[in-house]
Amino acid sequence: MKDDVTTTLMKKAEKEPYARMLDMRVIEAGAGSSRVEMTLTPRMENIFGMAHGGAVFSLIDEAFEMASNSHGTMAVALNMNVTYIAAARTGDVLRAEAREDARTRRTAHYDITVHNGDGGLVATCSALVYRKDKSLPFSDPPREID
Repeated sequence: MKDDVTTTLMKKAEKEPYARMLDMRVIEAGAGSSRVEMTLTPRMENIFGMAHGGAVFSLIDEAFEMASNSHGTMAVALNMNVTYIAAARTGDVLRAEAREDARTRRTAHYDITVHNGDGGLVATCSALVYRKDKSLPFSDPPREID
């Protein structure tokens, strides 16, 4: 069973304008982790007919957002280092998986991978967030900061 924070985050993600524009779907979310999918469309192509790096980055960022805010503490990105491994093409279903590997009161680190529908690695990301001294602004009631 999902906790209240995860349920709230998933509902917010369904209504997030940018994520909706790219038709991102949160498949799974839990404490410090998430899975988000997106189908690449022709509108996401670069000049070579492959997935634009910004589209792949957006998917990574959505998975990062879900995982890093899953503890009920407002978290904002400090640094994201993306490595593009292989090209993705129109029609590919990409899946980003974020996993927390370290967390303190003020920061947390996440490893994020993107795979295509065949399981091929498309991109990796090492990401760091700053954990604010605030609960999520849409939490009701506000949670105690961990």
